[in-house]
Amino acid sequence: MRKITITKIDIYNLKIPLAKPYWVSYALFEHANNTVIRIHTNTGIYGIGEGCPGTRVTGDTQETNFEMAKLLAKTLIGKNPLAIEERMRDIHLLLDYNTTVKSAFDIALYDLLAKQAELPLYALLGGENRTLYTDYTIGIDEPQVMKKEALEYIQKGYPALKVKLGTNKKDDVERIRIIREAIGDDIPIRIDANQGWDVNTAIQTLRELEKYDIQYCEEPVACWDNKGLKRVRDNSIIPIMADESVHDHHDAFRLADMGACDFFNIKLAKSSGIHTALKINAIGEGAGIKCVVGCMDETRLSLTAAAHLVSARPNIAFADLDSHLFLSEDPVEGGMIEKNGTITLPDTPGHGADIPQEKLNNYESITITE
Repeated sequence: MRKITITKIDIYNLKIPLAKPYWVSYALFEHANNTVIRIHTNTGIYGIGEGCPGTRVTGDTQETNFEMAKLLAKTLIGKNPLAIEERMRDIHLLLDYNTTVKSAFDIALYDLLAKQAELPLYALLGGENRTLYTDYTIGIDEPQVMKKEALEYIQKGYPALKVKLGTNKKDDVERIRIIREAIGDDIPIRIDANQGWDVNTAIQTLRELEKYDIQYCEEPVACWDNKGLKRVRDNSIIPIMADESVHDHHDAFRLADMGACDFFNIKLAKSSGIHTALKINAIGEGAGIKCVVGCMDETRLSLTAAAHLVSARPNIAFADLDSHLFLSEDPVEGGMIEKNGTITLPDTPGHGADIPQEKLNNYESITITE
């Protein structure tokens, strides 16, 4: 068999304005400033991946990711891309943190491996093609505005809503009250405080929200406050999900050992990609903790890779893969098809998503060959 090696790596700065800017507890999001990585081999096969920085969460930016990508590319040139365990070890040894750019390389490597194996990514991961369902996310706004958006997407057929909170008890409870009264009792509501509350506010707010049948609450307190997260869980009927506090398998093990949460939220940009995401899910499965796979502001490229992960692991109970709905344009060909909350995956080799060269030509780029 011909030895497969990496011959060159393309790095792109993908910039897409959001058609629907939105607020969370700590920031307004208006643009997707993502990094796209394309790994070429001497066999003509390439893999493509994408990472989306969330500076408050991942500590990086598009500018830092572009520079870090150059270092990673130079490290990988000439090596075997199919040995993902070793390639991810190379990447982690070179860079601590920088999870977003690592995730772009990771997704590209898994795409390439699945293409070489002539398998869709979910099959490479040992799973099958399942029909998936995503919720729809509503950013923080005036209650009547949020109610209108909730009704619009429930009427389109979305099976669940994710509502951003994290301001103060009075306003947050009012937001949920108005939304629940508008949509009725049958639609699941998931809430995400994005670290916006302190421990006492979180406990008091969640107690007020119990009567509105909340499916779970994401990251109610600061990501560093694991003991505080446990206090909230111990005092809440509403299940608690760790998001910003679980980046890797070490975090997952610590939180599981503490009994600090009921769910893990895995995001590829936060976990450095699929390789570590699989470890987080395995720890969750061993500890009886279900997982959700969420997103930042990725295009359907990264969302498709994430959907393959969901499809391959039954312990991943929920999908929150709706960021493409907020983008002003969709540069991706192929990949997952999402319609009114239902996600269908392709059966083509790899993850099945790509960005045409003519579209990539519009963005800042560099190619590393040695």
